[in-house]
Amino acid sequence: MSKPAKLALEDGAVFTGVSIGADGEVDGEVCFNTAMTGYQEILTDPSYRGQIVTMTYPQIGNYGVNDGDLESERPHLAGFIVREHSRADSNFRSEGSLSDYLKEWGVVAIESIDTRALVRRIRSQGALRGVLSTVDLDDASLVAKAKASPGLVGRDLVREVMPEMACEWQESCSDWTHLNTEGIRKSTGTSGPHVVALDYGMKWNIPRHLYDQGCQVTVLPGTATAEDVLAQNPDGVFLSNGPGDPEPLEYAIKTIQGVMKEKPVFGICLGHQLLSLACGAKTFKLKFGHRGANHPVQRLSDGLVEITSQNHGFAVEEASLPAALEVTHRSLNDNTIEGVRHRELPLFSVQYHPEASAGPHDSHYLFQDFLKAMAK
Repeated sequence: MSKPAKLALEDGAVFTGVSIGADGEVDGEVCFNTAMTGYQEILTDPSYRGQIVTMTYPQIGNYGVNDGDLESERPHLAGFIVREHSRADSNFRSEGSLSDYLKEWGVVAIESIDTRALVRRIRSQGALRGVLSTVDLDDASLVAKAKASPGLVGRDLVREVMPEMACEWQESCSDWTHLNTEGIRKSTGTSGPHVVALDYGMKWNIPRHLYDQGCQVTVLPGTATAEDVLAQNPDGVFLSNGPGDPEPLEYAIKTIQGVMKEKPVFGICLGHQLLSLACGAKTFKLKFGHRGANHPVQRLSDGLVEITSQNHGFAVEEASLPAALEVTHRSLNDNTIEGVRHRELPLFSVQYHPEASAGPHDSHYLFQDFLKAMAK
């Protein structure tokens, strides 16, 4: 039998639906993602820590779940919202249903609410704190809890998702990635450059891409010091994606400042923000963030437009950009910075996800750019 569930927002709005996940109650920042596919990658992306994710596409779960599409070992988001959950998982790669997966990992999730109305509210008012519950169905109680939710600003969520130990990465991309082989090659070993990847909540498809380029990849926790990184004698340093507000991560900024004059550095998403902060820029919170698989970004060097996958709620403030950094990519949706490069040092970063396994492949060339920087 279906079990009722409710979503309450800090502005007093309450949505009543049906539970499709685990029993319980969670709070977090309610956001939305416009991708039509990739829900399993979204569920397991550590960058969604502290967020209740709404899918704008009306039916989710129709191709099931499988181990090959994981971006980490487990889901990290606070809760999950869909208009309609597919009762049938019809795909030859499916190893189980979305609902069973959500229950297995204790993810509180809801369906049968008006996701269009919810998304319009977020777009007009900005990101809202919320509570998703199957155990407390009292509207006033839930709204009070939503108002008391801590939100994302000022919190260090990286420590909640980063690995405890260092490791040597030895997993390749899925064969599906190589149906279009332009810009990436299948690894024939790890005879290429040694990359230290600082893991702030890294999606697994990033080290897979580095490994496929022939790199030896050493993954270090995001709290590693500059001395820890340089002791590995890397040819380059990668800064990963991760959750939350970048400005409280002073330890990460200090580490980047300690390595950026010594080694080439490439950052993605949170790594882009942290590299910019390390160079003297500032960041700010976007009204409702960029989350989806079809965001147009212009490469300023030649005007080419890349269709990108994105997931971020913070961005680099252009007015604070130091003279040493030049803007290389720009969002065509809201004109925010999507990429920077240092004018003198081999440092560059992008706000979007060139590795996205459920998104476009237009930006794979960035991994080759990193290899070229390490070869100099």
